[in-house]
Amino acid sequence: MKQPIIHARDIITSFGDNIVHDHVSCTVYENEIYALIGGSGSGKSTLLREMIMLEHPKSGRIDVLGYDLSALSYQEAQTLRSRWGVLFQSGALYSSLSVGENIALLYHEYTDLPPKLIHELVKLKIDLVGLPAHAIHLYPNELSGGMVKRAGLARALALDPKLLFLDEPTSGLDPFSSRQFDTLIRELRDLLGLTVILVTHDLDTIHHIVDRFALLGEKKVIAEGSLAEVLAVRHPIVDYFFQKGTHGISF
Repeated sequence: MKQPIIHARDIITSFGDNIVHDHVSCTVYENEIYALIGGSGSGKSTLLREMIMLEHPKSGRIDVLGYDLSALSYQEAQTLRSRWGVLFQSGALYSSLSVGENIALLYHEYTDLPPKLIHELVKLKIDLVGLPAHAIHLYPNELSGGMVKRAGLARALALDPKLLFLDEPTSGLDPFSSRQFDTLIRELRDLLGLTVILVTHDLDTIHHIVDRFALLGEKKVIAEGSLAEVLAVRHPIVDYFFQKGTHGISF
């Protein structure tokens, strides 16, 4: 039986008087592609940010790789961060650095590897995500949208993480590029034994590569499970999202 990698229990999140999560719970299992979906403002990106310690819930508990995120020392938190990679929606590349330099930052921050080995590892990651070799010298403003995503993904994979977090990974891509990126994520999951957690509005992504997901709405998890399991749940938000909704749905 697969082991839980992430377990969020009774999460309450609020910003001032605005309650985003009201006792939200979900579980991510080892080696699956798991999605957080829902309409705009449903708190899916906030929940992902809490999983990677960029935000903190008001109450509840999130366990990642066996660690209670609310009870970590500074050093434990740094060590845990080195075990996951994150691809933000915009790619979040440093514009003043080349693709190679962006990826190399992780090695400089978390390792004592010699420059020659770092260079070889950077080339390996660039090849792994399907970028041409010369992309190592390009700057973010010289990349297409799809190349930015792949460069950001290469950086996220730099330290051979166990977990990969993706925030709207196909946002801004045309349908063909989106499906190519989906296929890449699935292939990397299988090749590297990753567990992937992604936030998405893309229903094609849900159909094609996601194993299980949580549908957020009304400040709660409306349904969680495989596509078949979620579609079996009788709830207006499930009906609206999957039967009447479109890509980029808001409700």
